[in-house]
Amino acid sequence: MAEPAGPFYALSHAGHQYLCYCGPGDSSPFDVYVTNASEVWSTDFTQEKLEGHKAQSGMCPFEDYSTKFREALGRRVAALTVRDSNATLQLKEGGESLTFHLFKLPSCEARKRLQALMFGLVACVTNLEKRLEAAEDAATAAAASCSPQKNQLQSQRLLIPDPSPRKNRQGNAAGAPKRRVPGESLINPGFKSKKAPAGVDFEDS
Repeated sequence: MAEPAGPFYALSHAGHQYLCYCGPGDSSPFDVYVTNASEVWSTDFTQEKLEGHKAQSGMCPFEDYSTKFREALGRRVAALTVRDSNATLQLKEGGESLTFHLFKLPSCEARKRLQALMFGLVACVTNLEKRLEAAEDAATAAAASCSPQKNQLQSQRLLIPDPSPRKNRQGNAAGAPKRRVPGESLINPGFKSKKAPAGVDFEDS
């Protein structure tokens, strides 16, 4: 039995939740399924019934039913009515509508469909996890490849001398020696000495 072709859509009727999806059937390439996780309703198309349904809906025999079905459900334009032995799914868009009549499957057939659905959902989750892991690995690799370049650029910037000279507190360029004015006091720079130093008289000693 082929796995469901998803995607899967949650629909409600009379306060109950149902899962709706499409997939290949036993006698046709397309069938619609509705389940509440314990019972299953299906269109159970044969190839002849499927072609007749397309003609009744005004669709071309070669038109992809699966694409139209998924697009309609993706836009949330579906109305579901469930009874004990049958269900009706109506897809409305503008002035057009597409109606599917589904019939309740026997218990043995429903178990097989639910089993296929469960493994189909597991396959979908596994595929999504692999895609997410691959995307995370690609992002990590991209970040790692950028880091050495950033570090190299920062090192180059540190080696380039600063073109603007740094100023000290007095406003002079850092490292530039200050010129001494003649007669300026050595003890108090900026003030001139009142008396010039006479030195030591060795003759009087």
